[in-house]
Amino acid sequence: MGRSRGGLTTKIHALVDALGRPIRLKLTEGQAHDGRSAADMFGTLGPGSVLLADRAYDSDMLRERLEKQGAWGNIRLMPNRVRFPRFCPDLYKERNFVERFFNKLKHFRAIATRYDKRDDNFLASVQLASLRIWLRSYESVT
Repeated sequence: MGRSRGGLTTKIHALVDALGRPIRLKLTEGQAHDGRSAADMFGTLGPGSVLLADRAYDSDMLRERLEKQGAWGNIRLMPNRVRFPRFCPDLYKERNFVERFFNKLKHFRAIATRYDKRDDNFLASVQLASLRIWLRSYESVT
């Protein structure tokens, strides 16, 4: 957990599939930069995968690592970028599945209000809520 003027803070990082179901979850301190925690998050991406990420993950080092894995990073570019890698704005619109996942996650009161003060207990709560989100995707609507 990180400490700021507002108290203890934590960020939840998630890697989701094309249906918005979580594949990888990670907690970091609230003041930590998103891009630094990305290295171990994207180890599950294989050849032919496409990573849709926001500007915080825009770095040459991350793009090179994805290329070595055979994946392509469609990452929104930072405004002060000198080199301009490929970016497809139409494909980037699909990133809303990540936002939808976080919206579903916030429906769980223990996650939204952060009942657990220890990071390992909080991560377990996030994982349980994510499991329920996975199970909902398999429910029959008839």
